Amino acid sequence: MPLTDRQIKAAKPLEKDYKLSDEKGLYLLVKKNGSKLFNLKYRFLGKEKKLSIGKYPDVSLQQARRTRDEARTYLTQGVDPSAHKQAQRAAQLLAAENSFQTIAEEWLITQMSDRTEAYRNKVRRSLEKNLYPRIGALPVSEITAPALLAALRAIEERGVIDTAHRVKQVAGQVIRYAIATGRAERDPTPDLRGALKPKTTKHLASITEPQAVGRLLMAIDAFNGTPIVKAALQLSPMFFCRPGELRHLKWTDINHEEHRIEIIAEKTKTPHIIPLSTQALGILRDLYQLTGRSQYIFPSARGASRCMSENALRVALRGMGYDNNTMTPHGFRAMARTLLDEVLGFRVEWIEQQLAHAVKDANGRAYNRTKHLKQRADMMQKWADYLDQLRASAKAGNVISASFGVR
Repeated sequence: MPLTDRQIKAAKPLEKDYKLSDEKGLYLLVKKNGSKLFNLKYRFLGKEKKLSIGKYPDVSLQQARRTRDEARTYLTQGVDPSAHKQAQRAAQLLAAENSFQTIAEEWLITQMSDRTEAYRNKVRRSLEKNLYPRIGALPVSEITAPALLAALRAIEERGVIDTAHRVKQVAGQVIRYAIATGRAERDPTPDLRGALKPKTTKHLASITEPQAVGRLLMAIDAFNGTPIVKAALQLSPMFFCRPGELRHLKWTDINHEEHRIEIIAEKTKTPHIIPLSTQALGILRDLYQLTGRSQYIFPSARGASRCMSENALRVALRGMGYDNNTMTPHGFRAMARTLLDEVLGFRVEWIEQQLAHAVKDANGRAYNRTKHLKQRADMMQKWADYLDQLRASAKAGNVISASFGVR
């Protein structure tokens, strides 16, 4: 007689395990600990074998019978149901191990280890929001251009076109990592060329007019926030390094004998030197009294073990009346680039080297970090002097221009 749900529910554990038979090899094993397990007894190649189906009530009697019928179909095709189940499980495990999300997390750890923690977290949040929900569970080898495009279209529909392009770039980096590690064969992102809406070209706001720069410097001097943020604002135009490089500066980065800062450029990953003007040295000496016990020159207000927040300078500028459309922390670079060239007349290659751009000589060779260092040190001192003059002129209501450079 076939089993019924009532019989199964009424079955009580005994001192020993026992079986309740259904039909066609299906039976329920009632364990002495009270658990009830569906199994299928069958013969394959002359040997009696057993297929574990699942635990009741997680697997209902109807589900167990469907699994039994599927297994019997495999038998008629000469396939061992147990071997087929093991193969399916192995394929599922392999798919999980090679899913886009798994490989993306591995890529973040192995290939992004040289980036800041804040940047890695930013990329991870973008992946979690934009790609994991749609393609995260897919084996990376099965991600097609249409599947990826659907995920990118969803980003476009939110009106963030630039984000869609950045996410596409990250997806390509993850898939190419999968190719390099033998878990995919082809990157579909090149197939999407031209499929997305064109991204907008937006330059980070900067002040490059001398009189306006003078007023900005006056506003920085009048800043009534924390001394650490004020010092970072004062040094930003003198150093004109990337904002992330400024925030992560450590006291050990200062070469006191040579009066310079020695770091690894954030974008090019090459050694970079920032010569220190007398004005910058004075600010650093005063700042050491406040933050010298921290490894960071500009520690976070939330704890000296971390550097200043990436939004600290942006918020400070906004509090001074400079919104994102007027001036940004990155804008100090454009300010220096413009005025050093167009007003002070310094050679462009010196300026580009000091900006830590990838500058090459006439033979196509990249300049090393010490190239034109003496000239750059002189340029940085005259730049600091010029900033002082702009500040003084702004206070006096005048505008000055000068030519300290060498063409």
